[in-house]
Amino acid sequence: MKSICVYCGSSLGKDVRYVDAATELGTALAKREIRLVYGGARIGIMGAVAQACLSNGGSVTGIIPKFLDQVEITNTDVTELIQTENMHERKTIMVDKSDGFIALPGGFGTLEELAEILTWAQLGLVKKPIGILNINGFYEKLLALFRHMHEEGFAKFSNLNLFVTDVTVEGLLQKMEDFDGGDASFEQKLDLT
Repeated sequence: MKSICVYCGSSLGKDVRYVDAATELGTALAKREIRLVYGGARIGIMGAVAQACLSNGGSVTGIIPKFLDQVEITNTDVTELIQTENMHERKTIMVDKSDGFIALPGGFGTLEELAEILTWAQLGLVKKPIGILNINGFYEKLLALFRHMHEEGFAKFSNLNLFVTDVTVEGLLQKMEDFDGGDASFEQKLDLT
């Protein structure tokens, strides 16, 4: 992977571990010479991952709609800044510029971006690794919902194999490097076996 899109919050959250994980991820991407593609903000978890990547000599592409420039406070220090007309254009460019995707903790926007990329993978529109960094159990309830969707007949078992998850940055990056396109079981990826 030469570039990874990181979906994450424009807020810091209540637990310092979220910022620590964002900082660790930004640093790891820089050290691996993987370009960070993200939402373009200077604030929150978004700002933390970008600043860590830049501070360690990494390359960062920020993509932000013009209408969010004042709300999310655009990070003008990035290597490449792309301003879009709307959210749809933003997300399309993020996908086009990325070889993989990682979800860090975040709110509705992060959830929507993760759900969309999982849907695109389900439809075969994207065949790139998708990772969920489950810091401090942040995504446990969402992963339980995914299992429930399968148990209730709304998600095929193969859909649960479209992504990998880990509680550590290095563990997640390794699983993404090793991603086989969905052949390993959901339980194995979640270390539930």
